[in-house]
Order: sequence, then C-alpha cells, then structure tokens
Amino acid sequence: MTSRDIVCNKIHFRHDPKWSRRLGPVEGGGLLLCVACLIEIIDDEDIASVRKSSALSSVSGVLKCSPGALRELLQQDHRVCLHFTAKLLGMLQTAEDPVTLEKVDQVLVQLLLELQSELSFRFVLDEIHKQLTEQLSVKHFLPTFSFLGNLIKAAPTVSQSLVTHYVPLLDRLCSALLFPDEALKGAVVYVWLQLLGAPGGSAAQSLPSAVRDRVCNVLLKTLANASSPQLLRYCVGLLSQLVHLADAVSVLMNSLSCQVMCDENEDILANNSQSLSQNQDQQPPDHCLLPLILKKLLLSGDENLQVTSAKCIASVLVHSPSQYSAPFINADVPEFLFDRLACSSNEVLLWSAYSCLLLLTEEPLFFSQCHSVYGMESLVRSLKESLQLTNLEVPKQGLLLLREILERQPASVRLFPSGAGFVAVSEVLVGGVSSSCLLVATQAASVTSALFRLDHQSRPVQYEAIIKLIEAITNRFVNLTLPSPAHLRSSGRMKRSDPSSQALRSERFLLQALVCFQSACRLAEECASDPVLKENTFTAPYKHSGAQDSLESLCQCLLRCCDAVWIPTVIRMCERAPSAPILQNFYSILSSQFTLLPSLMPAFANKLASSGFYRLAVEHKGLLCAGNRNPNLNASCCGFLQKLSMCLLSQSDLPSGSHQHDLKEVENLLLHNLPSLCYRLSEWPSVLCEYQGPQAPKYCLVIMLYLALQQGDRLLPDQIVFSNVVWLLRSVQEQGCVPPHSVLRSALYLLALTQDKSPSLDGASLNCISKALSSCQSFSSLYFHHAALIYFMCRYPELAEKFAAMVLELWLTKEQDTNTGPTLADTQEEKESRADERSDQKTDTETMELLSVMEKYPAVILTLLDMVCTREAPLAERVLGVLEVLLGGQRGYNINLCTKLRPALLQALQRVSVVNTDHGFEQEYSAQVNSLPLVLKLLCVTQASDPPSSPHYSNMEGVHFKLLYHVSNIAGRLKPIKTESLLPAISYLYCCLSLSPAHCTDRAVSMLLSNSGLMDQLQTVFSSSSSSSSSATSLSPSACPPLALLCCCHLLLSSLITLQRVHSTQVRKSITWSLDTAVQRLLTQKRNTDSLLLISYLRLLQALLDTDLASEVVCLTSGPGLVGLRPLGVEDGALYPLGSRGAQCLSIALSGLLLQKHELLLRASVNCLSSLLGFLQRKSPATAKHVVCQPWSRFLLHSLLSSGQSCLLHPAILRFIILLLQDSGTPVLREPDLLQVMEGVERRGVKELSKEAEQALRLLLTQIQSRDLLPREEHKQKVKNMIEELGEPDESCRHSQSHDVLHVGDVPLCLSDFVL
Repeated sequence: MTSRDIVCNKIHFRHDPKWSRRLGPVEGGGLLLCVACLIEIIDDEDIASVRKSSALSSVSGVLKCSPGALRELLQQDHRVCLHFTAKLLGMLQTAEDPVTLEKVDQVLVQLLLELQSELSFRFVLDEIHKQLTEQLSVKHFLPTFSFLGNLIKAAPTVSQSLVTHYVPLLDRLCSALLFPDEALKGAVVYVWLQLLGAPGGSAAQSLPSAVRDRVCNVLLKTLANASSPQLLRYCVGLLSQLVHLADAVSVLMNSLSCQVMCDENEDILANNSQSLSQNQDQQPPDHCLLPLILKKLLLSGDENLQVTSAKCIASVLVHSPSQYSAPFINADVPEFLFDRLACSSNEVLLWSAYSCLLLLTEEPLFFSQCHSVYGMESLVRSLKESLQLTNLEVPKQGLLLLREILERQPASVRLFPSGAGFVAVSEVLVGGVSSSCLLVATQAASVTSALFRLDHQSRPVQYEAIIKLIEAITNRFVNLTLPSPAHLRSSGRMKRSDPSSQALRSERFLLQALVCFQSACRLAEECASDPVLKENTFTAPYKHSGAQDSLESLCQCLLRCCDAVWIPTVIRMCERAPSAPILQNFYSILSSQFTLLPSLMPAFANKLASSGFYRLAVEHKGLLCAGNRNPNLNASCCGFLQKLSMCLLSQSDLPSGSHQHDLKEVENLLLHNLPSLCYRLSEWPSVLCEYQGPQAPKYCLVIMLYLALQQGDRLLPDQIVFSNVVWLLRSVQEQGCVPPHSVLRSALYLLALTQDKSPSLDGASLNCISKALSSCQSFSSLYFHHAALIYFMCRYPELAEKFAAMVLELWLTKEQDTNTGPTLADTQEEKESRADERSDQKTDTETMELLSVMEKYPAVILTLLDMVCTREAPLAERVLGVLEVLLGGQRGYNINLCTKLRPALLQALQRVSVVNTDHGFEQEYSAQVNSLPLVLKLLCVTQASDPPSSPHYSNMEGVHFKLLYHVSNIAGRLKPIKTESLLPAISYLYCCLSLSPAHCTDRAVSMLLSNSGLMDQLQTVFSSSSSSSSSATSLSPSACPPLALLCCCHLLLSSLITLQRVHSTQVRKSITWSLDTAVQRLLTQKRNTDSLLLISYLRLLQALLDTDLASEVVCLTSGPGLVGLRPLGVEDGALYPLGSRGAQCLSIALSGLLLQKHELLLRASVNCLSSLLGFLQRKSPATAKHVVCQPWSRFLLHSLLSSGQSCLLHPAILRFIILLLQDSGTPVLREPDLLQVMEGVERRGVKELSKEAEQALRLLLTQIQSRDLLPREEHKQKVKNMIEELGEPDESCRHSQSHDVLHVGDVPLCLSDFVL
C-alpha cells in the first residue's frame, strides 16, 4: 500500500479489477482505490491501527473530493456495501485508538450520507440494536452512541425512523443513561438531543409517550447527578427541547425529588456553587425536582447554562403559569432570577430572566412571599444597564416586568418603604421615557402610570422624583411625529393599519403618556386629601426650604406642563383625526386641574375658555358621542365643561347674596343636562328655537354661550345668538315659566354683547325683555359689569326709563369694588405704586366707555357731579376719577364744566369748614370728612384743566381767591397724618401758584405767607422728613411723611420762594430747612431716593440758589460738611451757607444725575446746575470756573456725547454744553466735541428736532459763532447754515407747554417749573 493509494500490494492482485478504480488521470498520478483491499485492511487484525486510520483518512478524503466514486464501487454488489458498513460498525466496538474511532465515525457518517439509502440506514440501526441486545453492558458503546448522534445530526430523516420503527432501541438508549460512566451518558444524551431537536419537530411529536416519559425521568436523574461540563451541557440542551412539549413538561413537573434517587456524590459546578443535595435537604421530601435543578443551573458560573436555565423556566411556565408557577416560587427560583439580573449584562440572559419573572408574577404566591420586594433593587439595577444596550427588546421586556409587578403588588405590602428605592425606580423610568426608541418610551410611560399608585409612594412622598418623571414625559413630546393634514388625507387608513408607522407610534405614546399624566393627577388628588401626605411630615428639614419636594410644586408642575405642552400637542394630534381614547384622558386631565390648584384656576379657566375650549369640547361631544357612542368620552367632556363653567361663574361679579344659590342652580342644571347635549354647534340654533320640549337643555346652551362669549369666543354668529335668545325668552314667557336668575343674566349678557350686529328690537320683544327683567326682586342680581349693558339700556327708551339709572350706579359701584376689593389691606406704599401705574398708563377702557356714554347722554354728567358730594366715599371717589379723566382729556367743554364746578366745590368746602370748626378737624365724621379729599382732588383737576387763556387768571379774585383761602386754611388746620386730605390741598396750592401768571399772584402769595398754620404744616412735614432720614429706626412709619406729600411741599415752597422774591412780599414766619441734609442726600443717597423726590429737591434748591440762598421764606441751616470748621475762610464766607466744599459736592451730585435717563430729573438737574453756576458767578467767579473745569466735567461730557444720538441732541444736554461754554470757555469743550454735536444734527436733520432742542441748538450755535470756537471756514459755514435753517425762535410752543400739568402718581408737576 502506497502513501496515496488505498490498496494493499500483497493481496491486491487477487481482487477482481471491478472493485478498484483510479480516481483522476493516470498521467497525473491519480489515487487508486480498491474496495476489496480496504475491507481486508479493516478486517485484518494483524494490521496496525495506524495503517487502518490512514486508510480511513484516505477514504474520508475520497468521499469529500470525489463524490459518488465510492458509491459506484459499492453499489456493484449490495452485500459488499452492507459488509463494509458492518465492518465499520464493528470497529466502533473493537478499536481502542481514539483517532481511529474518530475516523471510523467520520467515514461511517460520510458513507451513509453518500449512499442515501434507506436500506443502509435501517441496516445501521438494526446492527446497533443488535449490538445492544447481545451485549450485557453498554460499557464499550460510547463510540457507537457518539456515531448515532452524529448520524442523526447529519441525516435528520433517521430520527423519524427511530421513533416509528425502533422503539426498543430507544428503550435501550434510555437504559444506557443509567450507566455510571458520564462520558457514555453524555453520548446517549447527545443522541436524544439530536433526535428531539431534528428539524420540523416531527420526531419529538411522534415519540411514544412511554418513551418520552421515561426519557424525562431518566434525564432528571442524570441532570441531577451530572458532574462533567459536557454531560451537563447536553442534558440542559435536551431539557430545553423537552420543555417545549406540553406532555413532557407535565411529566417533568410531576417528578418529585423522592421519586428520583440521586447519587451521593453531587457534582460541583464551575463556580463552586452549593450542591443540589444541600438544597434538597432544605426542601420537603415531595418537592418538585425540576425547579431545584434549574435553580442549581442559575447558580452556575457558566453564563450559557444560566441562559438555558432561564429559557427552560420560561418554556415551562408558558404552558400553564397558574399550574407551574407555585413549584418554582416555592423553590425560591424568583430570588435567584433576580440575583442573575443584578450581576449580569448578557442580553439573552436578561431577556430570559425578565420573561420568567413576568410569567411568575401571574401567581399571587410570588407577591405573598415578598419576592417582588426582594428583587426590586436588582430589577431596577438591571433595567438601568439594559437601557444602555443596543437590543431594545431587553429593556422593553424588563419594563413590562416592572409594570406587572407594580400593578399586581398587593397594597398591604409596600414596594418602596424608603424614598431611595422610589427615586431609583423613577430615575430608571426617566431614562426609559427619554429613550430614542418610541416603543421603549411608551412602555416606560406605562410603567410610570402604574408607579403613580398611592400605595407605591414612599414616606415621605418623593414629589420631586414624580416631577422629574412628568417633565421627562413632557419633554419627549418634542420628538413626536404628529400626523399632518396632508398625510391624514393621503394615507389615513394605511397609517392605521401599519403598526410600524412612526405617526402611529407617536399616537400610542401620546395615549400612554396621557394615561400616565392622569394617574399623576389622581395621585396628587389622593395626596391632597390625606393631611400627612399633603404636608409630607417626614421630609428632611433641608428639603422644606426649597419647596421642590412638596405637593404644591407637583401640582404646579402638572398645571405648567399641561398648559404649555400637553394641550397644544393633543390639539394638534386630534385636529384632523380625533381619537376617543386620547380625548377621554385629555378632558379628564383638564378636569383634574380644577381640583389640584384652585387658586390658579380662574386664570387657567379664562385661558381655556378664551382659547376655544368650549367649542372644542362641544364639537368632540357632537362628533364622537352622538347616538350613545363613547360614553366614557361623553362623561369626561361633561365633567370638564361643568368644572370649567363653574370656575368661570364663581369668579363672575354676581351679587354676594345670590352667588352661592346661583352657582348651585347652574351646577345642577349642567349636571343633569350636559350628557344629553351631544349636538354640534351648527345644530344649536335649531335646539334653541324648539318651542316644545324641556327648557333645561336650552338653558344649558345659553349659559355656555354666555361663558364662552365672556371670554371672547363667539360660538355662534351674533345675529343668530341675539334672535335665538329673544325667541327663547318669548317662548318661556308664553309658556308661563320664569327662567332662573343665572339664565336670565346670561341671556341679558348675550343680548347686550350681540346688539351691534343685530336688528333693533320691536315693541313686543322689548316688552318681553322688560317683563323678564322686572320679574327679579333686585336688578342687581342680573347686573354684569360691561359697558354694553349701559348702551343696551340707553338704546331703547322703554328700558332706559326703568333700568338706566340703576345700571349707571351699579357700573360705578362694581367698578370701584373690582379695583379695590382684592387690596383692602394695602399699605400706603402699595397704594402709591398703583397710583404710579395708573398715571403711567392711558385711561382705562371702562372709563372711556363711560365717557362715551356721557357724550351721548350729557345728563349723566350732572348725575355724576351730584354723586361726588351726596354718595358714600367709595362711589364718590370713583366718580371723581371719571371726572378727572373727563376734565383732563376733553378740551371741548372744560371751561364750562370748570365754571360750573367751582361754585359747587366752594360751597362744599365752606360746609366742611363750618362743620369742622364746631367739631375740630381731628375727629372723624364719615359723611363730611371723607368727602374732603375728594373735593380737594377735584379742585386740583379743575385747576390743572382750566386753560391759561381763561379770564379768571387776570386777577386772583372771586371764586379762585376764595377757594385758595379755604384750602389754605384747611391745609393749615389738618393733622399731618391726614395725608389723604393734606396732599391734594398742598397740590392745589402749588398748582394755583405755578399755573397763574406771576403778575396775578401777589395777593395769593401774601395770603399764603401770612397763614401761620400753613407754614407750620410745611415745617412739620420737613422736620419729620429730616428726622426719618437721620434716625429711621426710631420712628414709626406713621411719623414719616409720605413721599408724595413731601414732594408737593418742596414744590409749593419753591413757588413761594420764587414769587416772594418777585413781589417782595412780607414774610411773617420762616421755615427752617437743612441745606446740609439736602446736599448729602443728592450726593450719597440718590440711588436709594425716589426720582420724584430728587426732582422736588432740585426744584427747591434751584429756587433757593436763584435767591442767592438768602430767601426770607426759608432759614437755611448748614454744617461742617458744607462750609468746614469755623472761623470761615473768605471763599466759604462768600458762599455761605453752601461753602466751597458744598458747592463742589452739589456740582458732583448734579453731574451724576445728568447721567440718569429720567426726563424730568434730567431737566431739573440742568436747571439746578445753571442756578448753581449763576450763584457761584455772582458770589465767587473763581469757584465757578474751578467747579466747571474739574476733570469730572470733561469725563461727564465725554459720557454724554458717547450715549447715542438721542442723548446727544436732548435739549437738556445741549443746555448743559451751553453752560460749559459760558462758564469755562474752551478748556472743557474742545473742537471735536462741538463738531460731534453738529454731525449729530446733520444725521438727524434739523426738522426732526423738537422745539426745545431747536432753541437750545440755536443758542449753542450762536455762542460758537460769536466766540469763534470753530476757526475753520468750512465749519463756520456749517454753523451759519444751521442757524439759517433753524429760523427765528418760536415762543408759542414754549408758552403752551409751560402751562401743562403732569401727574406722577398723586403729585402734580407743573411743566413751567421745568422749562430749560
């Protein structure tokens, strides 16, 4: 035999040539094969096993490289083929060399596959069965069993023959498993594994039940005693095949530990886990063995075994969870599954363990033995890891398990006794909701809704964690794919039928998110009803301060997310394709908001109603609930509409006496009739116009129309609403019924608000409406605060005669209540703040509406004038406000009104003076004293509204002087704390002096300066102010004069100083005023001082500086901070009481105020600086130049020039530049500065400048031209051109503006005092 040929040279010559064949060309040295030689080589015991192995290797090569060659030789004689096969089978019994055995196995399998003969397969099986029958022991059958397993694996058809024709052989295979050799057992199990795992599963299904049952029992015994890894692996593989068969599972699960006798020597697994025998000792004698075995596998260190074990458990439980769960639970398998979750990241193992536990949760025993509590931490940890995996099916399965545990967990056993566990779960769910996979996010949202059960909340409740979950779900909405209208039209049906559609996934996520959000709202309601949970008593102290972990913060989060994200998202989702389940949860969520945060619901309800939610809910009811469809959605819509309506009604201005009754009446009306009102809006008119039938549903429609219209949502056209409401009232009246007050009030509102676009009412309709309104005992119960009601009543004489007067008084009263009701305990500062707001805004719409009524019906004005003195204070004050607007904004008849008002006001003042002369101003008399501030305020308005061209200003006589006399006397006699009267009195005196021409004020100034009480009053105010600024902590707030009063006193005193100097009036009593305090306040406290107070200080300082600080009206006090220590120097003496240091300080303070953006403050600062420089020029010119030429002046100028064009060309800034030119020459101002101003003018354009800016620019250019400050010819020409373009000065504008009054809060500022 050569190294290549399969022949034996010694015997080959004896063989018939037909049994040999050259494989390949002879020239190329092809291999020579002789079957006869091969058989003799195998059969000859004298030939070494090495040669036999070599020959078999060559045969194997032939079978691989030359398919069909050997088959052709053997098929010449069937007997030879069987003989050759039998010899090979015999070698499996006789050969001892492992290599040779491996070659025999390989060649046999290849040969049988080559032959593809059923006869050959039968022959092999018969021979094996024969060998097993003849042998008493299976000791040497390891190679045979290995070959049989490989044969079945290679030729699956053999498995079907085995189970159908060779049942005795199968019995022998079962018996072979009882042999103690584990290698042999492994080979036998391998045979069974290949047999039952054959493709198609037909062999497993055809296996006789007796054999199958025996296999199951023997397998359990073998698996229980297996120690070798290979046997263990094969047994587990076979078990995984058997557990797919229901009958096999029944046998396996009914095999008790006492029925299977295990060997004493229990195998030890790779990780030295506890032996099964130890576990068996701990179990009852009749405990099911399979769970113990699978639990043992879970404890192994082989992850593949763990995975297979978990799969087997799942496969068993799938057949009947209720039947098979208990044995596994009793064997503590859930505990070990949870342990695997905690320490493994294998995707297959995780998924399998999740599946097993998911099936086990169907058994109540799982929860009663607290496996859910034990495994929660492990489950959360594994979920956190699984969310990082690429295979998203794993976290989906884990989240499904968590949801089942949360839903099935008994309320008596808490899953999260501490907050840490709940927070950990919530963090995992936040990650799940934020997953890029929408399916995972949907599953996480489903788990979250289960987590929001009340019995799952820890103590204290982790509101902050719940908030994070809600916010995470809300943030997920950004990435949702909402169906577009075009997509819905083109592929609506396809989208619904395609479960993988992204839009459909988004819709499913939205639905699950809504369920979760509703669960959160329900949880918040339940916590709110439990005082312990509401207060969260056991919260750590450090958490209370942040208010992040409170029920209120949760409720606010729910409302915020609902308002900002959920509502828009759901509306867009259901805009074209409304979904009943989505809308049902949506409206339930909206209803819950009204319970969670009642204090914020008025604003929320207003927003909903104004955004069309009445229309939305009504349309959804009509579209989806008509015909008794979707009853749950109908109930949700009705609940939402009822809560929305009741919230809107509760904040309406119903009379207090009937408020609760009307609310209860409407609530019952809506509760019983909303469910039946499943009409679309287009069907409402026909319902309202039905003559027959119950009226209650119609009343509901009227109320909803009223509430929607109240928020600006017109559900139906105005003409239709108007005609339908009139028809309803007539039909109700004809039937002899009286509609409830709330319905009648709603009907009146609808009539008033829709009258403009509707035809006028006929006599019958007017009579019907009049009778309906008269049927109420009190018209105030029908009143609503809207100008349309006044117009409606005044439009028809029949109605105006009965109701117009009542409506007007109620209008004023209700408006006053609305403005003052919520702030009954306001402080003085808050009142001043609101006054400032009112002054900064234009006239409110309500007042303008009333003014329009007054224009149409002038008689209303006389009624209002009478109310000022005859009605109670709140109503009179509101009338005063209306008259203020009337007098201040309508110039057409101001003079006549003022002429009529002044005598009446004079009489009122005289009456007050007489009454208080008897009783004293210090006592409270509600009717008289309370009217005093109102009369004084009206006087201020008339004084400011009367134009300067009026002949009354020609001489301070008659009514004007009498009014001034009485007001000054009253001001002098009032207590300083009576600021509500003192402030308008001082304001009136100031306006009289400032608005009157200077030549007409001599008598007024003389009279005021001789009034000791008035001067004492001013001194008291100043002294209190000085004390409060120096020792604020020692004085009560009532001892400090209000800001507005102090400002008015400064302004009045400045006018008195100026006019006393003009008229040289005799002064009987001077006022002491601290100059040192004023300068220090301007210098160091201006940041903490109100701008209005700074303005009044500057105006007073300006007047004092104009008199060289030597006015007889004021006695100034100074201090070392201004003039230094005594004896005074020459310069300090010349400037006393200001001093050189005081002049420097005041200059610095004024320069700093120039940088402010406040218009009046800027003007007052420039005027005061001008007066200061004038004072210094007169008293000490060197000091004046020194003050102006300081580096600060240059820096200030640079800052102003760099502040933009609007600041550069401001009249006050231009005046400031003129001052620098006048007092410093050129050291401060340089040529580039002047050129920058001119360039700004060129860019803006002369025509765009204000009149004041033109005048200031003209003066500046004149100085530049006269002093030749720009020597270049081109610059001179520019200056000349600008002067010519400016033209002659216009004094008319200056004259008209100087007599205007600006009201800042309660302080009137005469603009004549702030003219530059």
